[in-house]
Amino acid sequence: MQHLSYVFAQSNGTKFTTYKLSVNYCQTTTIKKNTMKNETKGMFLGVTGISAFGLTLPATQIVIPFLDPIFIGLGRAVLAAIFAAILLLWFRQKIPNRNQIYQLLVVALGVVIGFPLFSSWAMLHVPASHGGVVMGVLPLATALVAVLISNERPGFWFWIVAVIGCCLVVLYSLIQGSGGIQIADVALLGAVLSAAIGYAVGANLSKQMGGWQVICWALVLSLPFIILPAINYAPDSLSTISVAGIASFLYLSLVSQLFAFFVWYKGLALGGIARVSQAQLLQPFVTLFASMLLLGEVIDNTTMVFALLVISSVWLGKRMPIKLKI
Repeated sequence: MQHLSYVFAQSNGTKFTTYKLSVNYCQTTTIKKNTMKNETKGMFLGVTGISAFGLTLPATQIVIPFLDPIFIGLGRAVLAAIFAAILLLWFRQKIPNRNQIYQLLVVALGVVIGFPLFSSWAMLHVPASHGGVVMGVLPLATALVAVLISNERPGFWFWIVAVIGCCLVVLYSLIQGSGGIQIADVALLGAVLSAAIGYAVGANLSKQMGGWQVICWALVLSLPFIILPAINYAPDSLSTISVAGIASFLYLSLVSQLFAFFVWYKGLALGGIARVSQAQLLQPFVTLFASMLLLGEVIDNTTMVFALLVISSVWLGKRMPIKLKI
């Protein structure tokens, strides 16, 4: 191992004491390599999480003819909360402290209650492509929240790449014919704000508690507030729901609302909230490919071109420097 040695002497009357100080050259290099490794691992986990989230809209489209949108938004959280409580008890997780509980409540308001309700209601009134116009700013919104609540300070070129990526998603949605501004856009903006805050706060808290613990505790803490409204809007009978509808609801509950957050929060914590959040730019295209497989929709050449451009912007964003404020 390479090191730098300094030798100096200190006089103490008639005696001289010699000191030797060694500084490792490898220390800085090791830190940089570990940082790059964490960023790569974080981006991989982030893309994995986004791939799981990308199936949320097709699953919602399958189940929405059978269930009230309020029940879809809250009922899936109730089922996820039951599984989350089992996991916390099984692994004997300690109860969060007061400060962590406050942050967990913010996460719950954002990703357990706010985003599912706002997005489910909006999908009743606007097509998915229109929703993509507004939801396309979610990565940028998440990065902005990260700057406010964490020590991450993205550089100028990171913001340029992030804005270009968002513009590509919005431009694609406009080309696909999303229509004009509608009242449901208020709900979509509420969904964006809810998700951005929930993602950023949850990822920041994951550095203390772990990614899966954050979403599990957020679900458990929200359960007393959502169980009664969910029961109120629950269907009278499950016999009228198709097998595909039940499978879709289970996916929304156990994957979109629970297990996908395990890797998503872990990825944000490892790779940095601002950087990994740009993986969300891929979500509309994951949704389109999933719609092709599950709903029989056709993907045209325009979609393929924009998907490649967005993937390129995410790749560039990963390479842009982000400083940590000490």
